Amino acid sequence: MKKLLRIILLVGQIFYLLNQLFADLKVHGLFSDNMVLQQGTTVPVWGWANEGEIVTVQIQNQKATAKVKNGQWMAKLKNLNPGGPYELVVYTLTETIRFTNVLVGEVWLCSGQSNMEWPLSKTENPDPIIQSATNSLIRFVTIPHTNLKTPTNNVYVRWVECTPSTVSNFSAVAYYFGRELQRSLCVPVGLVLSSWGGTAAEQWTSEKALKSVPRLRDEILLSYEKALQEYEEALKKWEQSGRTNARPRAPRLPSGLYNGMIAPLIPFAIRGVIWYQGESNADRADQYRVLFPTLIWDWRSAWGKHDLPFIFVQLAPYRPIKPDPSESAWAELREAQLLTMKKVKNTGMVVITDAGDPQDIHPKKKEPVGVRLARAALAIAYGEPIEWSGPIFSRMVIKGEKAIVYFDHVDGGLACPDPEIKGFAICGPDGKFVWAKAEIIASNAVAVYSPLVEKPMAVRYGWADCPVVNLYNKEGLPASPFRTDNFPLLTAPKKQVVDRKSSSQPKSK
Repeated sequence: MKKLLRIILLVGQIFYLLNQLFADLKVHGLFSDNMVLQQGTTVPVWGWANEGEIVTVQIQNQKATAKVKNGQWMAKLKNLNPGGPYELVVYTLTETIRFTNVLVGEVWLCSGQSNMEWPLSKTENPDPIIQSATNSLIRFVTIPHTNLKTPTNNVYVRWVECTPSTVSNFSAVAYYFGRELQRSLCVPVGLVLSSWGGTAAEQWTSEKALKSVPRLRDEILLSYEKALQEYEEALKKWEQSGRTNARPRAPRLPSGLYNGMIAPLIPFAIRGVIWYQGESNADRADQYRVLFPTLIWDWRSAWGKHDLPFIFVQLAPYRPIKPDPSESAWAELREAQLLTMKKVKNTGMVVITDAGDPQDIHPKKKEPVGVRLARAALAIAYGEPIEWSGPIFSRMVIKGEKAIVYFDHVDGGLACPDPEIKGFAICGPDGKFVWAKAEIIASNAVAVYSPLVEKPMAVRYGWADCPVVNLYNKEGLPASPFRTDNFPLLTAPKKQVVDRKSSSQPKSK
């Protein structure tokens, strides 16, 4: 059945491409039967036609026209009402293109690397979920992997309805997100999946944006030019030696995925973005503090929406659990994500410290990820009065031998499902962290202490590649890992050594 469906989709795509190739009137390839258009905003519809022609776009008894200039046209529909199915008709005096089974509702772009791309069929207990997935009000489309040196302006894809056969190989995170959103909003939901495993954030950021930030220009663009030259020399030597060993690995092309998988989607109307990425940038977590906000700004600028909701996933626990507190590049990446949420307005971060796997970078528990993303979207993008985040560190006060840590996002209070709170570490003037005891002493506060530390200076929580933690709020959302110190980062550019005894400045009381 799956093979037959793929053949039908392939034949349909070939027919569509041939029709577009030999027609004078062409519509951008992101528009197809079964698509979802964004409700309640301006919806651009665009394509190509003969110079000077007038193109009309019609749906819901609304018409919008555009004159072809330089071979291109763009008509703009206004404030479509949710519902359907409808027919979207695009026509000139001589040609007509019809898109059928079109819905109007909420459209989200779903992007990132492998954990966003990970298919539903490879997750925890997928069969009953897949078999019950039929929902004609959820539609999705997958953007093909495309890595380009310069931006392209088109894609060739087909939207599909959500059924067991179509959802099986679709993103699990995106599906669970869309399912929860559709249940809550009771309108159609469209998901545009543009993701690629093993990719870094700079590949998803435009060259213009990277050039605009001196640090990114130097550390990414200029470094790529040097790495490319070294690669080409190594490749030449490899070919001359008879290709007897492993082929040299080409450096990642900055902006390549933006050019091939984001640029051609603009300005398709979307409500917001969900993002799951960071594993490939963990060894450059300090740089990610600058790179990730730049990516968000870049996409918002491209869509012309400075407040476009951007909801992302903090990295899951991964790698061996360590017996003692230690430094961690993955913890530093999580901190970069946390700082981005605090710094950039209209963003949200979901914490999944309870949904990781120390032995698998692709944890199978994807349902909590999608559900929490939807919860955050409902609050941030739709204004629903719900708690969407787990506890977020606010401030620390030293009281004698104890550090009192205060949290935001504790609607209902703090909670721990176990007899003891796990994951806290504390240090004194020597800067050496040891495991600490922790007690909830107020709805928003935890006391942290250790008999080994008489004069607390700093506290860390969940600061590890694979943290073992169990602090939540009473909504069941886990607390984000954090640190109160500003000790040097593992991933920071090499600078003068900082004295740990003076680099943490807690408040005293």
